[in-house]
Amino acid sequence: MSLPLEGRSAVVTGAGRGLGRAEALELARLGAAVVVNDYGQPGREGLGAASAAPAEQVAAEIRAAGGRAVAHTGDVADFAQAQELTGLAIDTFGTLDILVNNAGILRDRMVFSMSEDEWDSVIRVHLKGHFNTTHFAAAHWRERSKAAGGPVYGRIVNTSSEAFLAGSAGQPNYAAAKGGIVGLTTSTALALAKYGVTANVICPRARTRMTEDVFAGFAVPEAGLDPLAPEHVAPLVGYLASPAAGRVNGQLLVVHGGMVAVVERPRVQAKFDSKQDTFSYDELDALLTPHYADRPAGETFAAAEVLGLKRG
Repeated sequence: MSLPLEGRSAVVTGAGRGLGRAEALELARLGAAVVVNDYGQPGREGLGAASAAPAEQVAAEIRAAGGRAVAHTGDVADFAQAQELTGLAIDTFGTLDILVNNAGILRDRMVFSMSEDEWDSVIRVHLKGHFNTTHFAAAHWRERSKAAGGPVYGRIVNTSSEAFLAGSAGQPNYAAAKGGIVGLTTSTALALAKYGVTANVICPRARTRMTEDVFAGFAVPEAGLDPLAPEHVAPLVGYLASPAAGRVNGQLLVVHGGMVAVVERPRVQAKFDSKQDTFSYDELDALLTPHYADRPAGETFAAAEVLGLKRG
């Protein structure tokens, strides 16, 4: 069996369950030593007592299969604990080569009902959590590159969602955080390319604790692999973490059930030029109102519709 990640080490956040677990197992299967991070709270809302059990169980599963793994149960949204996490990979395995960010929570509410804490909590775990680990991994790779006098090996795979593409009425905090992760990733990709590091972002569709209500109406097949199983997503993460993906950088990919779609940056749909030095209200009314005249009332732009995708 090919082991493209042999000799590499990886940090996977939110890896105690669901997508993160499947990705940690896949990276280990491909030869990587893995730091399995999970804060271990029981609910998807980030409430309840933290537990070491989820991370420890996945790390033990990797070791039982002959791989190398250690558990980390810190909160990646805490700056110091994120530093400890990346430091653990370096101290334990001698290097940090791959960072996969998954950790997140939900606090769903319509925008007119959402509390400040519900907004802040989701932004903190998703967006700040992604930034924290990225910051320390990036600093590590920059220092290594300077010491080596050239590019080093580094891979970042961040997790966004189709909620950022298509909108999600009851998840303004989640959709905003996931959109922010895309911006963080593309900025990181540009900043770290000269050091040999790539950064990409995926929008996975999978049946997990985070999406149990989204896919409640989709039955699990009696035979064969569930099209919504996280195991459909993990191989793409393994590929993006590998040497083969060295030319893949700053990309957004949607993945689920045997399908990978590469999403282009938004393109201009229509363009209007003023016949004067600047637009007047009447001129804009004459140009834009007819352009949207045939659009159903309340319809919004949804880039994901181009792919035939739904919220995930």
